[in-house]
Amino acid sequence: MHPLQCVLQVQRSLGWGPLASVSWLSLRMCRAHSSLSSTTCPSPERQEDGARKDFSSRLATGPTFQHFLKSASAPQEKLSSEVEDPPPYLMMDELLGRERKVYLETYGCQMNVNDTEIAWSILQKSGYLRTSNLQEVQFQEQGAPWEKAEQTIWNRLHQLKALKTRRPRSRVPLRIGILGCMAERLKEEILNREKMVDVLAGPDAYRDLPRLLAIAESGQQAANVLLSLDETYADVMPVQTSPSATSIMRGCDNMCSYCIVPFTRGRERSRPVASILEEVKKLSEQGLKEVTLLGQNVNSFRDNSEVQFNNAVSTNLSRGFSTNYKAKQGGLRFAHLLDQVSRVDPEMRIRFTSPHPKDFPDEVLQLIHERDNICKQIHLPAQSGSSRVLEAMRRGYSREAYVELVHHIKESIPGVSLSSDFIAGFCGETEEDHIQTVSLLREVQYNMGFLFAYSMRQKTRAYHRLKDDVPEEVKLRRLEELITVFREEATKANQMSVGCTQLVLVEGLSKRSATDLCGRNDGNLKVIFPDAEMEDVNNPGLRVRAQPGDYVLVKITSASSQTLRGHVLCRTTLKDSSANC
Repeated sequence: MHPLQCVLQVQRSLGWGPLASVSWLSLRMCRAHSSLSSTTCPSPERQEDGARKDFSSRLATGPTFQHFLKSASAPQEKLSSEVEDPPPYLMMDELLGRERKVYLETYGCQMNVNDTEIAWSILQKSGYLRTSNLQEVQFQEQGAPWEKAEQTIWNRLHQLKALKTRRPRSRVPLRIGILGCMAERLKEEILNREKMVDVLAGPDAYRDLPRLLAIAESGQQAANVLLSLDETYADVMPVQTSPSATSIMRGCDNMCSYCIVPFTRGRERSRPVASILEEVKKLSEQGLKEVTLLGQNVNSFRDNSEVQFNNAVSTNLSRGFSTNYKAKQGGLRFAHLLDQVSRVDPEMRIRFTSPHPKDFPDEVLQLIHERDNICKQIHLPAQSGSSRVLEAMRRGYSREAYVELVHHIKESIPGVSLSSDFIAGFCGETEEDHIQTVSLLREVQYNMGFLFAYSMRQKTRAYHRLKDDVPEEVKLRRLEELITVFREEATKANQMSVGCTQLVLVEGLSKRSATDLCGRNDGNLKVIFPDAEMEDVNNPGLRVRAQPGDYVLVKITSASSQTLRGHVLCRTTLKDSSANC
């Protein structure tokens, strides 16, 4: 067996990561080289004879073939992170934070926010402290696949570089790190561009952060952007820093031609249902009244950890929709998870994002309709209103199939609130294609929308096979037209709520007025209402003021494209509100 192959196989049996094995080999080679260079070089014959004897002695004292057979056949218990061996070139105490301070900033999508919470949970467990100012040792940022967020990060990095340069030598050096999608996608450019970044960790490498930070302490750059086929951080309880979101799956298999996610976050893999329920129960015990189930393609959830459910039942797709991959079978699906999560706490609202339109079988729609605590709000990303553009995007549906699904959802869930994503100026989009997208906005009348001008990303199918041929000024003009039409139609849709009484979960004071409170209704629209005394339906005669986390009934008096306004009627519970809304 080749010596390198032997070392790598032993490394796998001990559970060391690939970076650890390479560094360990490098260290051993450096030590061997330094010891040889400090002595008289023996003859080639004596070198060969000595090497043979050394190899034989190490072979005699090393693991036997029976050892590997025994290790392979014996059931292996999964060791917790506390008892795992450290990388062989680092001492255990070097992986500890020792109360060093970390400052975190997050940019981009909701998955990046959740990633921050996971990363901070891991660092906190290793002994790091979090700070709200820049007097810290490490600094991490979250990347995002959208160009605006990436440009914001580049600008921020230049500010931090100046801060790093001005830092007095008497103080602990400032280390800068980037985590998430941007770290994986632009790894080489980030590490080489002005040498300002010390730590780089991809979405599947947060468990490695203590090691990466230990390496950075020595003045070296440290990176791990390897993607995983099974990492879900199922055993990591995120440290909640925002309205609660529970990650249920990671990655995406859809391979839409414009999207970078499959290349930065890897293939789809789902958390076990049991671990998700445990996290939701803990959030409920903490008093949280709302949780969002989070994933790149959240409703394609499939838990294959329970063998008895890995049957041959095929996936049910929305009518008229197809996939870019071979049909998957078996596992516990999203409808099962949604059912179980909604039973944890009847007073806890359940949302989910971001779904794909193809994964809305009737059992999911029926469940949303039946359960009071599953919000009657569905994000239904269309991306375009042109069947020709949708085909180029590899979305797996036509305009006609999408519109049919919209009608079916509205029939199945009366009063449902719909939101969507749209891209203006995708490769090859003509003026006629754009007009069809405008008409789809008018036809559906979304309550909320997220609209962007197309920005081509490296690695995507569009980058390799399509031409970004729509001029930038045309993209921006079309985007402005889409935004204008969306606002007009959203205002019409939201005005239908005027005169209705809606259940609102209070979030706190309005940002624009100290005398108003704000919260969100079932459809996830912001509702503004005066901070006034009200009756508590569970305590007749008691007058109270609403607090964050309270459910209140609000009668809507006016509406815009983004906000509802009204006056508060009473404090209530989710269960009791169903009779009044």
